Amino acid sequence: MNKVKQSVTYAFGAFGHDAFYAALTTYFITFITSQLFEDSDGKQINGWMIGFITTMIVVIRIVEIFFDPLIGALIDNTQTRWGKFKPWIMGGAIISSITLIMIFSNFFGLTESNPDLYLILFAVVFIIADFSYSALDVAFWGLLPSLSLKSSDRTHIGTIARFGSTLGSTGTAIVLVPINVWVSRWLTGSTDNTQTRAGWLGFAIFISALSLIGALLTCWGTQEGKSPIRKNVRKTSFKDIFRILGRNDQLMWLAASYFLFALGFAVTNSMIVYYFRYVLGKPGEYSMVGVVEAILGIIAVLMFPTLQRLITRKWVYVSSIGVMVIGYVLYNFSGDSVPMALVSTALLYVAQPLVFLATLMTISDCVEYGQLRSGARNESVTLTVRPLLDKLGGAFSNGIVGIAAIGAGMTGSATAADITATGVLHFKVFMLYIPMVFVIVAAVLFAVKITLTERRHAEIVKELEAKFD
Repeated sequence: MNKVKQSVTYAFGAFGHDAFYAALTTYFITFITSQLFEDSDGKQINGWMIGFITTMIVVIRIVEIFFDPLIGALIDNTQTRWGKFKPWIMGGAIISSITLIMIFSNFFGLTESNPDLYLILFAVVFIIADFSYSALDVAFWGLLPSLSLKSSDRTHIGTIARFGSTLGSTGTAIVLVPINVWVSRWLTGSTDNTQTRAGWLGFAIFISALSLIGALLTCWGTQEGKSPIRKNVRKTSFKDIFRILGRNDQLMWLAASYFLFALGFAVTNSMIVYYFRYVLGKPGEYSMVGVVEAILGIIAVLMFPTLQRLITRKWVYVSSIGVMVIGYVLYNFSGDSVPMALVSTALLYVAQPLVFLATLMTISDCVEYGQLRSGARNESVTLTVRPLLDKLGGAFSNGIVGIAAIGAGMTGSATAADITATGVLHFKVFMLYIPMVFVIVAAVLFAVKITLTERRHAEIVKELEAKFD
């Protein structure tokens, strides 16, 4: 398989994949709190339903995490002419794209005409959306370690994929407001920069199309590698999944560290849009956040291979979180300055792709580490840990953001002028102070507990090759 074709098409898949993830986790909660429960006159209705919906999302995603490893086991045990991953990637993309569009609607006015029926239908559709995305997510990233056994090749492919995913997530921030406003004007006849439910629905349709196209390109352009190490494995039964994961101590310590990081970053990332709207009073400037994130995210991704060679990925992880902490401190003093807020945001966003890649590469190497320890090779089950943690962090962040927004008065048609100094302080506790503690603890755990280095992984691969050749 042509390496360029494989890397590029995998990157296109990552582009659509992360655009979808941003819409589902970061911007869906904004849609709920600001637009979903408005009546025809634009007034907030059924305010209690905001808390109900956000709580429901958290509960559904917490329950879901126990099923993700089972999905990984199903994928690992799949045998088809297209390999084990592609059927799940394509099927998950189709179903999740359809259901994303559905949850960004009010089900033909049911939020007003029949709220109880709306809640029932929402729960059913959201569960389908979340579980189908889980299958896509686990299969997509589980494909990475199957493409090559070499840590250097994985770094190359993973870096290019992260380049694509960075463009996907940051591009979503850039197009969110323009698409929303354009569709709102087209369908509702508005003449200003008003964002409407129709605009949000148009945004969801656009993102769903990107996700589906990306999945198609990945399935067309990638091919699982063949080697004795991948052939000499036994099927994993459901009852053995958690035992196998538990025996992989490096995976477990990495999971603890990355969960804290993912939770802290998800909370802050979801609340930046609120900061621009309700603290700075300049929601239109939020598109600049996407530009900053895109530029610095790309730079960070391109820097990763060099940084990994110079200081190893462990210290890429730890030092990147150090940069984030500086960003948190500066954010606290940004006041009503848009440039200061953008600089602070930049420090958060330049670090996040580096932490993600260091985590992804370490988890990929945990496949062989776990295989050496247990005798079972579990590509999807192992790789499911990272998206599982991202979703768990996203679930908790949705709940935290909902609590913060309601407590600070940042809901419905409220403006920056309506937010009190106490409300701003309440908001900053959730946006800045708590997440900063989370990421600092994450850095300490990684520095102290992770011993699976690039050199150690190369030694493990040699041991496995000697065993199975």
